Amino acid sequence: MLLHNEKSIDIKPVLWGYILEAQQILCTGVPDEKMIHDVRVLMKKSRAAIKLLKTQTDEVLFNREYSAFREVGRIMSEWRENSVHHKLIKDLKKRFPELFSRLKDNEKINILADRKQIRNEPSPEMEKDLKEIIGILHKSSFRIRFRAMNNVDQNLIREELERTFDNVSTSFLIARNNAKNTNLHRFRKRTKDFLYQLSFFRFQDPKAIKNLEKRIEILGQNLGKYNDYAVLITSLGYSYPSAENSSALDELIVIIKQEQDKYLSKIWPSAFRIFRPGKKLADLTGFKLPVIQPLSDPSP
Repeated sequence: MLLHNEKSIDIKPVLWGYILEAQQILCTGVPDEKMIHDVRVLMKKSRAAIKLLKTQTDEVLFNREYSAFREVGRIMSEWRENSVHHKLIKDLKKRFPELFSRLKDNEKINILADRKQIRNEPSPEMEKDLKEIIGILHKSSFRIRFRAMNNVDQNLIREELERTFDNVSTSFLIARNNAKNTNLHRFRKRTKDFLYQLSFFRFQDPKAIKNLEKRIEILGQNLGKYNDYAVLITSLGYSYPSAENSSALDELIVIIKQEQDKYLSKIWPSAFRIFRPGKKLADLTGFKLPVIQPLSDPSP
């Protein structure tokens, strides 16, 4: 039993709610940019939530549900990337018209620029993927609804959050020492896990933890914008040096790199304040409460 006045963390209804909300969103019509974003966020929240129960559920259940949420995000990632590429190219073209006049015959840029947001009618491929996603969510919702998740150890949940914090801190240090795309992408994913797990601990100090969530949300947004440009460069198939590169394409990539540098200048100071080496979860404002200790019911 918990200490008096301690609040227990009940993950199952929240997790199930994420899945139901995703199902409801997908049943409202053809997925548009907002719908895709919202469902992908719900899947990230679902993965973060079930990680808090990793040490308290059997491995088969954890792997099955985690893989289901991950598969939904994977299927939808291409839909999102098409829209993001289109928006980035459109913005760059508006800001650098002369440069894009020299790139008018670049086939890859033209393809990405023409990939507009999803229209009124989904393609046959999207319809097939959409049915698969709805099926995955239906099965996962059914399994979790009827899966007993009672009597979870609150200390183990807290330990999972501490483990997530440590993983983010390590990912930050790796990325800071070697700021390549894969390291920054991993740091971003770990940051999202920590952000979405934090919501279960708001009761400890609502104001402080909400403020921390806001700081991490901004950090995640900047990491996401950096990553969007990184994926764009990859989609353009750019490498340097290469005899196939025109001077205009080299110039475009330099401009994109400068955009990334702007986001990095915002990422590092904020990340250092939260995840600097040697810092522990207990050092963050809002995590000053003692660890929950199990006690027996007092005699009447």
